[in-house]
Amino acid sequence: MPAFEEMTVVLPDGYAAYARYWSPTQPRGAVLYHHGIQSHCGWYESSAAFLREAGFAVLQVDRRGCGRNEQDRSHADSADQLIHDALTGAAALETRSGMDGYHVVGVSWGGKLAVSAYVTDHAHVRSLSLVTPGLFPRVGVSKVEKARIGLAMLYAPKETFDIPLNDAELFTRDLRWANFIETDPLTLRQCTAGFFLASRRMDKMVMKLPTTRPVPVHLILAEDERIVENERTAEFVRRLHWPYCRLTTFVAARHSLEFEEHSPEYFEDLTAFIAQQ
Repeated sequence: MPAFEEMTVVLPDGYAAYARYWSPTQPRGAVLYHHGIQSHCGWYESSAAFLREAGFAVLQVDRRGCGRNEQDRSHADSADQLIHDALTGAAALETRSGMDGYHVVGVSWGGKLAVSAYVTDHAHVRSLSLVTPGLFPRVGVSKVEKARIGLAMLYAPKETFDIPLNDAELFTRDLRWANFIETDPLTLRQCTAGFFLASRRMDKMVMKLPTTRPVPVHLILAEDERIVENERTAEFVRRLHWPYCRLTTFVAARHSLEFEEHSPEYFEDLTAFIAQQ
């Protein structure tokens, strides 16, 4: 039997999103876990299981249009839609776990979603753990592709464009896990113009974080990062000047710490920070 329960989270517009709920016998806290732009909750089973073993109820929701969600594949209508999807997941987690409040983990692009949702509604958030977050990407669509996406938004918002991250070695040095990424049938390879525009508009939401109520933040970076700008991300968090911001950098690791040799240390560090709150 799996350690998680498969369930459905009904989003505000009625979209039935696939989710996994990891439940300890007596939860000490609750964690809402956001995955990246290409990934899905299946990529992060090991860290979710570690959190569960430490006594945390964990909810992972496959973002609309990705993972096991086939409806409107790779699409989102707007930034507001994605943010309210995340807040709906948070409400489902609190209801299911019986907890009043929750911690948020956002990996890669999921870090952008975590921050945007926090800026929108932070009342019940106990901490933010941003793991190699996609706040300031090094890799992005070209100027030509941006123009094509902008044009598509006028006439065909569901037209798809390649996600510029289709080299698995950007994510990990481990060839076994790189092969998993390359062959995973649920990995998203393209997104619609609508999704790309929604993501771009979320960048403006991220910039509002310094004006929001302080909360403990754990920024986790990979030294051999190929996807996001580490120094710019670290400086952004340092300039918050919030009472409790922690920075951890894993030496000689790439973007997906879940798939690197440092993963046991990463799981322990992630969990210890959340437990301290």
